[in-house]
Amino acid sequence: MARRLLAALAAISITVSVLFGDSVDCFDGGGKSEPQPTLCDELILPAGYPCSEYMIQTKDGFLLGLQRVSSSSSSLRFGHAGERGPPVLLLHGLFMAGDAWFLNTPEQSLGFILADQGFDVWVGNVRGTRWSHGHRSYSVKNKKFWDWSWQELALYDMAEMINYIYSVTNSKLFIVGHSQGTIISFAAFTQPDIVEKVEAAALLSPISYLDHATAPLVLRMVSMHIDQMVLTMGIHQLNFKSEWGTNLLVSLCDTRLSCGDMLSSITGIVVSDKLGIWWNGNKGKNCCFNDSRVAYYLDQEPHPSSAKNLNHLFQMIREGTFSKYDYGKLKNVKVYGKFKPPKFDLSRIPKSLPLWMAYGGNDALADVTDVKHTLQELPSTPELVYLENYGHVDFILSLQARQDLYDPMINFFKSSGKYSSI
Repeated sequence: MARRLLAALAAISITVSVLFGDSVDCFDGGGKSEPQPTLCDELILPAGYPCSEYMIQTKDGFLLGLQRVSSSSSSLRFGHAGERGPPVLLLHGLFMAGDAWFLNTPEQSLGFILADQGFDVWVGNVRGTRWSHGHRSYSVKNKKFWDWSWQELALYDMAEMINYIYSVTNSKLFIVGHSQGTIISFAAFTQPDIVEKVEAAALLSPISYLDHATAPLVLRMVSMHIDQMVLTMGIHQLNFKSEWGTNLLVSLCDTRLSCGDMLSSITGIVVSDKLGIWWNGNKGKNCCFNDSRVAYYLDQEPHPSSAKNLNHLFQMIREGTFSKYDYGKLKNVKVYGKFKPPKFDLSRIPKSLPLWMAYGGNDALADVTDVKHTLQELPSTPELVYLENYGHVDFILSLQARQDLYDPMINFFKSSGKYSSI
């Protein structure tokens, strides 16, 4: 095991150039690049839904992709031709992007369902994903391009998405997050200048604490400090579609039976000979999605993320905290003015913000114990949906998600605030 891991890491160090040249359509510091396919072109327009592409810039210079989706018949629900319904922003999970909301049929995919229900659907894509557009100054090959964690996704990416959509629609937003999308939502909602533009939020597999996560391969990576090893080697981008990424996953497994929870527990994507991993049948198995579409899902997922982001998530598991990135005592003093990174205080989320949360008994990442910890710290009492057999991916890919989750979520939105008459 150790020998195979060291061999894989050695191979990674030799092929770092492959890692950085592999995946992201980027601005590349002012150079020209060939036009790339868009999310609208790939998944949404072919399904018959109007879709527009937008590019916004964060305060730290990242160029994010946003898509705006509607149904050709949705305006009829609001009584005026061309009038859009209330805006809703969809925030994807780790190693995923905005395509996650459109991977099944229009009758089964939340992005399409919300559009058909008359909502003005905005699809978020965080920095580094294939549907975003790089940085105004840094090439994707520059390590500074990858110097971020979910902290920046909350305070810069999500903040800019909300500000832009608010400026276009002149309306408060509904938020829907899954997995990492809920982490950044909880963090952002503690910031008064962000949360004041939010009407209500629905959080699928909600995470603010991770110390009871049970995914075996994830826990193995945490205990072996793989995240810190990768950073020490000077690797900053994580791309599990590259050859080195696949080899690393395989090297972390003792047998075929221990590999299958990796993408299931982190992103929800599972069971693939294409990635050299197999299903193990333990907690975390997803109950309700279409196994025959796994190859199709893997055409879109996983998307790249940063090694620093994974390191921050693993800090949450090791330390049992919901805090800013821990640089170590000396740099913490320089960055934060104290030895320990500041916590994101969930009690600062306004009690008046309506929250709806759905979690599963078979989720190896958003563990029930950690969800209860989150609930104890929130000043409000969210509406809850608990599904005993749901694993992490079922919340976005289950064939029964519409009746189990999406219809109740839409009813929650329609009963919230000024949209109660929808």
